Amino acid sequence: MKLTEGMTFPNFTVNTSREDNVDLYSRIDRKTVFWVIRYIGCTVCRYDVHVLAENYERIREKGCQLFVVMQSDTDHVRRELKDANIPFEIICDNEFRIYNELEINPAASPEELRGENVEALKEKGGKARALGFSHGDYEGNELQLPALFIVDEKCNVLKAHYGKNILDMPSVDELVEMI
Repeated sequence: MKLTEGMTFPNFTVNTSREDNVDLYSRIDRKTVFWVIRYIGCTVCRYDVHVLAENYERIREKGCQLFVVMQSDTDHVRRELKDANIPFEIICDNEFRIYNELEINPAASPEELRGENVEALKEKGGKARALGFSHGDYEGNELQLPALFIVDEKCNVLKAHYGKNILDMPSVDELVEMI
């Protein structure tokens, strides 16, 4: 089911970058952001994780927590991020349960995934490479589109955004404003 504002975010039992078999509802005790992207080996996704980590205090100051959802395997994420200072958990959904249930569909083609602003995608990739991020292992569906959900402490959806291309996500400034 495609989520819209006012619906209830469904519960899932997930593996995260820190724990296995986590009942998601047991972790939602305040406003929560679910930032849904592709996989840890994706250069621009890794950059997103970095930017979110750098700005996480701004999100927390708004009384909110963050989960990043990826198609990556749990062990792979744990290995890749073992030395990284990531202040939030990454939900590892390599079985696509969240993606499928919430109808976070892949793009129909590489061109749809890239979108029309190829220069902005190249710029983001350049920023990622400047920080030392390079493309790692491929996981999941290479054409996966992003999504964003903000829920309250009762799991009511306050904001639902389904990306039309890989860059169709809010900036951190926009996210903080939405919260």
